[in-house]
Amino acid sequence: MPVERLPGVHLGAEGAEGPDRTEEEVRRGILLTTLDRAVSWARKQSMWPATFGLACCAIEMMSTGAGHYDLARWGMELFRASPRQADLMIVAGRVSQKMAPVLRQIYDQMPEPKWVISMGVCASAGGMFTNYAVVQGVDTIVPVDVYVPGCPPRPEMLMHGILKLQQKVRREGRIR
Repeated sequence: MPVERLPGVHLGAEGAEGPDRTEEEVRRGILLTTLDRAVSWARKQSMWPATFGLACCAIEMMSTGAGHYDLARWGMELFRASPRQADLMIVAGRVSQKMAPVLRQIYDQMPEPKWVISMGVCASAGGMFTNYAVVQGVDTIVPVDVYVPGCPPRPEMLMHGILKLQQKVRREGRIR
């Protein structure tokens, strides 16, 4: 059975040993990688989102976690109600000026490392609400890692954004 090599992951000893030796090491259960890559993989596979649903995008976010779309496939089974237990904030919908300090406080309470997904055009750029009461982009309050466009974005789009974030976490992973 051929062994698929993962980028940056070395199976067995590198070099002159050849593919037969690599397959033997895999059968024995030996997998070598750097600690940094292993931690990045674990973080990628176990993100716990804190929901911050503010408008119609929140309904689409909830349906993404439901049975038909099932975020559990990517290690995100539980939406956390406490920011101290979450490392991913999904801002779904428009952010009013009144809610901006609350959003920042919840973000500050989240442990490091933490990530933010801006879901929907209202969260990303204010949407059709170009007035004084709505924040014209959540990135003025918290740093955003992934933008998911749409009004409201479908659950498939949020899942695509989550997968893009997981790729970013795996690529950038540094132990702090």
